[in-house]
Amino acid sequence: MSTAADTFAEFVDGLAGALDDHEATGDDWAARHHFSRFHFDRIIKSVGGEPPQALRRRILLERAAYRMISTKAPLIDIAVEAGYSSHEAFTRAFTKSYGVPPREWRAKPGHIQIGDPVSVHFVPPASIRLPSRDMVGGSDLVEKMVEHHIWLTGEMVRLAERLTDGQLDEPVVVEVDDDRQTLRSLLSRLVGQMGMWNAAMATRDYDWSVEEHESVSSMRRRLAIEGPRYLAHVREVCDQGRLDDTFVDAVCEQAEVFTYGGMVAHVLTFAAYRRTLVVMALARHGIDELGWGDPMRWVDDRG
Repeated sequence: MSTAADTFAEFVDGLAGALDDHEATGDDWAARHHFSRFHFDRIIKSVGGEPPQALRRRILLERAAYRMISTKAPLIDIAVEAGYSSHEAFTRAFTKSYGVPPREWRAKPGHIQIGDPVSVHFVPPASIRLPSRDMVGGSDLVEKMVEHHIWLTGEMVRLAERLTDGQLDEPVVVEVDDDRQTLRSLLSRLVGQMGMWNAAMATRDYDWSVEEHESVSSMRRRLAIEGPRYLAHVREVCDQGRLDDTFVDAVCEQAEVFTYGGMVAHVLTFAAYRRTLVVMALARHGIDELGWGDPMRWVDDRG
């Protein structure tokens, strides 16, 4: 790293541990790093794109946005925590950054991060990330999914030790979700799962009613839209190394924050389960050319 980059990294590390130090001035931050205020501001802006105090205020607003969807704290408490002396001052700053007042944003939350996606941002639940030191690509996600597979298998084996031989040898009856599943509902959910996450990433509502006894032609039309759109999202965050970046899923009854990588791993895991049920159901009707739907050959053919 260059001296400027080193100083910027040290500043971000220090900021993470002193985000609630509202008494510290710009001169104080410069002194902590043994620079004059003028030179310190120039260094931080040259690397991070904004002066240190502006960066800190933005991070505090991002944390405030997260508090709005993760707690039921009154807005005035969130405003004070973010360093604002009044509800009015907080409302003005929040509205300027997010485009809507805090109360309105809380009712229908959008993206937490403000500005350039590759800048320094608040990362829930309580950290600040420096993207240039913490890039996560597609290969990292694959490795994490394999690690999860090994861990989960080990946990299942460990828990199985609590069962008797009779319990271990009982036939397994497969049930999924809350309702009895059909080929139609499984296929509609496979398409809808991508549509749902496309909506979440774009902070749009998802129309669940489309999955009620959906026709195959409707599934085909939706897949032609939602499939490429979802793949484009995944490619973008992989290409930019942003799989650890977060977004708000406002589709949930209670809005939640997820990483893009976690969302992709979730989709692939539950889609694999549903796909297996579908190919088994198709085979029972004499349609067996898909086999088990195993991706191994498919990946090899496109390698």
